[in-house]
Amino acid sequence: MTGDLFTEPEDQDNADRVSQTREPRRHTPLAVRMRPRTLDEVVGQQHLLKGGSPLRVLTEGNTGPAGASSVILYGPPGTGKTTIAHVVARGGARKFVELSAIRAGVKDVRQVMDQALEDRDLRSLTTVLFLDEIHRFNKAQQDALLPGVENGWVILIAATTENPSFSVVAPLLSRSLLLTLTSLGREDLSGLIDRALESERGLAGAFDLEAEARDHILRVSGGDARRVLTTLEAAAAVARGRDSDRIGVEDAQQAADFAVQRYDKDGDQHYDVISAFIKSLRGSDVDAALHYLARMIVAGEDPRFIARRLVIAAGEEVAMADPSALQTAVAAADAVQRIGMPEARILLAQATVHIATAPKSNASYKALDAAIADVRSGRGHSVPPHLRDSHYAGAARLGHGKDYVYAHDQPHHVARQQYAPDDLVGVDYYSPTQNGNERSVGERLFRLRDIVRGPQG
Repeated sequence: MTGDLFTEPEDQDNADRVSQTREPRRHTPLAVRMRPRTLDEVVGQQHLLKGGSPLRVLTEGNTGPAGASSVILYGPPGTGKTTIAHVVARGGARKFVELSAIRAGVKDVRQVMDQALEDRDLRSLTTVLFLDEIHRFNKAQQDALLPGVENGWVILIAATTENPSFSVVAPLLSRSLLLTLTSLGREDLSGLIDRALESERGLAGAFDLEAEARDHILRVSGGDARRVLTTLEAAAAVARGRDSDRIGVEDAQQAADFAVQRYDKDGDQHYDVISAFIKSLRGSDVDAALHYLARMIVAGEDPRFIARRLVIAAGEEVAMADPSALQTAVAAADAVQRIGMPEARILLAQATVHIATAPKSNASYKALDAAIADVRSGRGHSVPPHLRDSHYAGAARLGHGKDYVYAHDQPHHVARQQYAPDDLVGVDYYSPTQNGNERSVGERLFRLRDIVRGPQG
């Protein structure tokens, strides 16, 4: 096992003491220096840190069933997954081994397991294995973890930014506690800034931070504690470069010009943002819909994907309440194919506004779903003889087409006759709403059914 793959907690403590005597401000990133050493120093995630919680029990070094539970930490970047793993490693007589799913393979995992079993049996030493980005492990690599986790050779702490339901194999997921971390709030991050400004491990009171600079750092952080500290440190360096001990908004802006965008085109953000986009369209909140559209565009989402969802929304959410919404969406999709980005964003915005502000109806697809349900349940007998194909020799002898009434020969071009199978006569699938164009459709539909079926009692 190579030395960069694991660190024992005693070594880490020594490294902390040495770093404090060697002016860490000059050598170690602020985010590393400010990493919490106890759960009480962890910012946010209070729902996971209450007394008696699995993390508390694990950190206190309990070696019973609760203390030996492996955990999967799921949450966005910069929310404390790695920090929590390091804090847990300090609890009790434990050996801390850290692997990165980017670099490690099955051989590395098996080597850790073999050593952990030896340490447990010969030295009564518990091994905490921290595996970062476990979602990058394939099935075979994750399966290699199972014997050690199941038999208690290691306490696994796995971190992932992707939904474990899709990225972690079911046997491993079922043998671990799933703990969900959330993005840090403004108050938590502001407190972290204060701590970094004042702490001897941080900037040690060497700088004052203007309110506007603080607001900028918080705004561009995206709820990421690591980014907050990195931006603060960079802003302090800018201020120091102009011989000032006051960090202004221009210093912060120079340190970070753009807000971080959390968006993975193959992960949760892809599905969560498009889901919010569609639901905002459905809910007629045009401003929210434009926000989610902007997030997808800034993140580099495929504009053809967005266009397809707009076409679907036009049919599913608006439909006959405003049939022109579908025309707008289809035109936007065609324009995206023809002209590409960045200009295509203009057409996507137009379609978004049209669909979000249009009257809504899902009556058309609900009608089809009801008809499909009847077909699958066996309803709908033979096609009435007079509606059957009569354009071949022998059809007349079978009675096909006999007594069929040609609609265009009738008043209003509507013929009274049976169209539905015998067991579905009188069944109404389509029930138009009173929204937009569908109000007039409903009035016409009432008259059409009266003519086609005859007066209803």
